[in-house]
Amino acid sequence: MALFGQKKTYDTSELKVPVSLGVIMDGNGRWARKRMLPRSAGHRAGAENLKELVRNCCNYGVKYLTVYAFSTENWSRPEDEVDQLMKLFIEFFNKYDPELAEEDIRVRFTGDIESLPEANREVCREAEERSKNRKRMQLIVALNYGGRRELEYAVRKIGQEVKEGKIEPDDISEQTIAAHMYLPDVPDPELIIRPSGEMRLSNFLLWESAYSEFWVSEVLWPDFSYNDLTQAFKDYGRRDRRFGGLSKEDH
Repeated sequence: MALFGQKKTYDTSELKVPVSLGVIMDGNGRWARKRMLPRSAGHRAGAENLKELVRNCCNYGVKYLTVYAFSTENWSRPEDEVDQLMKLFIEFFNKYDPELAEEDIRVRFTGDIESLPEANREVCREAEERSKNRKRMQLIVALNYGGRRELEYAVRKIGQEVKEGKIEPDDISEQTIAAHMYLPDVPDPELIIRPSGEMRLSNFLLWESAYSEFWVSEVLWPDFSYNDLTQAFKDYGRRDRRFGGLSKEDH
């Protein structure tokens, strides 16, 4: 049996499943500390739990899953921890690519990929190329990602096009900016989940999350389960997404 489990569909009759979901995978270090383990053990447990999240999101029918794996700020961590994270990333994709293929999951990356070590850049290129024709779900890994850096990237691209006479400054709109982000074809996340109890965005999808719903759990990421995901979708289904307008009760 595949490590991702048998391909199936979950019952969604009592909950609402977002088309596009973002997850901030937070709490690995605290998970390890509670068990008197090294931080590397927490990161490994967190990586293994990503497999479970991907399987559950597939079975629920999520089409775009964006996970926050490594931020532009994470380089400030101890060098040995960063090295372990980079090696773990390579190990994960080498280990699970056959299962991702079996589940028909496309893999993409968002972030400043060109600034990563060469071995990691190569894994990103290979994973995207191998999976480009898969259709069931897109797993988007935010790697060396920062929301502010993405906005800087978009502004630089637009500025270059203005310089070349392709765009007039007065023609720049929200749509123009959105079209110049890292992955403009990926829908904005309707829901962002953050385990670990932290109540902040941490530079994740700043532009794209303008009207995302947030769901926070005290559960640390390595322990985040099917039941937690299901509860998040149930709560999300009860939200009144007004996008700046009035609720039904206000009319």
